[in-house]
Amino acid sequence: MVRGFQLYLDLNDQRLGGHPVELVIADEGETVATANAALDGLLKQRVLALTGVVNSSVMLGLRDAVEQAKVPLIGSNASPSTLQSVVYIWRTSYVNDEAGRALAPYMKDRIPAGGRVAIIAPQYDAGQDAVQGFRQSFGESDDRIADPVIWARHIAGKPARNAYANEIDQLMDRNPDAIYCYFYGDSAVEFLKRLYGAGYRKEIYGPGFLTEGTVLGQLKENEARNIMTSLNYSADLNNAANRRFASAFRKAHGSPPTTYAMASYDAAQVLDKGIRIAGSDLDPLQLNLALGKVGQVASPRGPWQFNQPRTPQQKWYLRRVQLDGRVLSNVMINELATLG
Repeated sequence: MVRGFQLYLDLNDQRLGGHPVELVIADEGETVATANAALDGLLKQRVLALTGVVNSSVMLGLRDAVEQAKVPLIGSNASPSTLQSVVYIWRTSYVNDEAGRALAPYMKDRIPAGGRVAIIAPQYDAGQDAVQGFRQSFGESDDRIADPVIWARHIAGKPARNAYANEIDQLMDRNPDAIYCYFYGDSAVEFLKRLYGAGYRKEIYGPGFLTEGTVLGQLKENEARNIMTSLNYSADLNNAANRRFASAFRKAHGSPPTTYAMASYDAAQVLDKGIRIAGSDLDPLQLNLALGKVGQVASPRGPWQFNQPRTPQQKWYLRRVQLDGRVLSNVMINELATLG
């Protein structure tokens, strides 16, 4: 996330809206308490705006403090569906239930009548949103998703070996035709490795975080190939904004950009436009008002704009894991939906 925001600054002479920028980085930690302490430290420095936030539970926990401080927060990752009626919180990422909502119609067309889909996710805000969005879009009364959701424990750090052994045993006992799962980062690596090791060879679907970032680099080809995911970004999108962004990111970091970097890059772009609109009368309140006038954003994901709830109206893409030369990559297959 920091890399995406910093890249935008690097490409724009370290300025936003024509003003030189001092970027102050604080670690939100893993709890609401540590995040509130980080927020308090930033507010004491009289920052013009805030951006970032990884954890959905943390985002909900910061809500009241941000609204009371009246300093705009451009959230570039965490985005729980229950975060509503906010004035000072904007999001350049998505809403957590949208990946499942976008993917469900595609899966519904592929799973045969009489087939079964097993659903598994960690039981916390983002996991619950991912499941709820998928089930509502698929059709909660559809017999193909009638089996109870398998809820796993949410593990914030690196999971222990076989952390999901019990859940995978349940999946294998059900012998589903497909699995819809929400995991990310090290948890995704552990889950996918053990699922393959248990003998599962059928279809795997999920929100794009399942194979995003460093995940694919830690998996063998047979552990990840042909996994299908939905996401608001793919590094191979063919548009002018993404060609510039992806090329610069690869040059700087030697790896393809992620949705996390893209949304943070866009957070900087939104602030750039907002600060320029606010003009000389620049303070957090005026900037927040200006953010409502930003209009369409020329993003690496494709053009998008804020909707009334201050989240993006944007396209969602279907991606498949396949070899790009010798490296596993998320390859965009087609557009799924426009949501927001």
